[in-house]
Amino acid sequence: MTILTYPFKNLPTASKWALRFSIRPLSCSSQLRAAPAVQTKTKKTLAKPNIRNVVVVDGVRTPFLLSGTSYKDLMPHDLARAALTGLLHRTSVPKEVVDYIIFGTVIQEVKTSNVAREAALGAGFSDKTPAHTVTMACISANQAMTTGVGLIASGQCDVIVAGGVELMSDVPIRHSRKMRKLMLDLNKAKSMGQRLSLISKFRFNFLAPELPAVSEFSTSETMGHSADRLAAAFAVSRLEQDEYALRSHSLAKKAQDEGLLSDVVPFKVPGKDTVTKDNGIRPSSLEQMAKLKPAFIKPYGTVTAANSSFLTDGASAMLIMAEEKALAMGYKPKAYLRDFMYVSQDPKDQLLLGPTYATPKVLEKAGLTMNDIDAFEFHEAFSVGLPPLEKFNNWGGSLSLGHPFGATGCRLVMAAANRLRKEGGQYGLVAACAAGGQGHAMIVEAYPK
Repeated sequence: MTILTYPFKNLPTASKWALRFSIRPLSCSSQLRAAPAVQTKTKKTLAKPNIRNVVVVDGVRTPFLLSGTSYKDLMPHDLARAALTGLLHRTSVPKEVVDYIIFGTVIQEVKTSNVAREAALGAGFSDKTPAHTVTMACISANQAMTTGVGLIASGQCDVIVAGGVELMSDVPIRHSRKMRKLMLDLNKAKSMGQRLSLISKFRFNFLAPELPAVSEFSTSETMGHSADRLAAAFAVSRLEQDEYALRSHSLAKKAQDEGLLSDVVPFKVPGKDTVTKDNGIRPSSLEQMAKLKPAFIKPYGTVTAANSSFLTDGASAMLIMAEEKALAMGYKPKAYLRDFMYVSQDPKDQLLLGPTYATPKVLEKAGLTMNDIDAFEFHEAFSVGLPPLEKFNNWGGSLSLGHPFGATGCRLVMAAANRLRKEGGQYGLVAACAAGGQGHAMIVEAYPK
């Protein structure tokens, strides 16, 4: 849920950034092709004295699918298990070497509230390997990764598996609160008289179901509404949003056709065919996209189904190690995980501005500038504003690849790492925003070839 602009006010400690990165139009029509590979001169490394280097050995993800399609009869731990199994096959890491497993998720299946543990057991990891689940909305997998980084950097662990999962095809739907209370009271009733007294209080409106909230708890506003208001505030037109969404789908299709989405592993869905690729990549035309009506603020909004990310099912997993451990085991890591930053701001007016605040802070922390970044991988749920297009989400983004809430963070990091290797860059910047007005940014440094 990212609005990638740099506002000129209310940007603490970063006003100089706001002036440097002023709002730019989203003219994408001439940039539907990814930028050619650029060999970047080696810059300084971000290694810190007396702190262990943390590396990504590799990462995988199941194909990201539109909810209600091939994964609709599964449970979240099935997808998470598939990602873990795919990671084991990709890396051949011995299961007993893994010290800890951390997964992110957002809408929890109540039967598997610690989905990391259930998926790990299902994938054949030892029952002696601890696992826990974190939730931080769209940056849940980011939190899983950085928690792993902290465990390794502090010397508590050497080998971490981090990932995330979301299954929007099947979400918990509860009875109303009144019905839940009645049922709990009935369960405690000790006599027939007490039961009859409670039953007499039943009303038919108690049967109205309680659906999972897709709005902010503190504001009762959906992210789509926030995107519409911010698009208006930053003067981003409907056409510019549609152009950017078309760019995302076109680049994703190109990357898919050229085999660049190498983190995707096939998944044999029980009772169905093997799924091998993302199914939400659908390049259209500006003419077709223009026919869609506003999805949130009607009739004047500019956010539509065509320029927003779709409800997605999918899972991801990454093998993170201390550098010395990875080298001792004979691995050639893909990237270092370097400085990262979490931010929070007003969830009403700045809900989607997490990367706007986190980006300058993490760059300052790392001693880098925007010009030092060779590959930007930002979560894009709505098409509103962006940094340099020639380096930005060149293999598609959440608008086209999909956005399983709990799994996207790992996809972003692997996209950055794989792009740096392919394009010869050194630094990638990963960023995303999340519900509650929160955000995350992290520097990924290519591992020397």
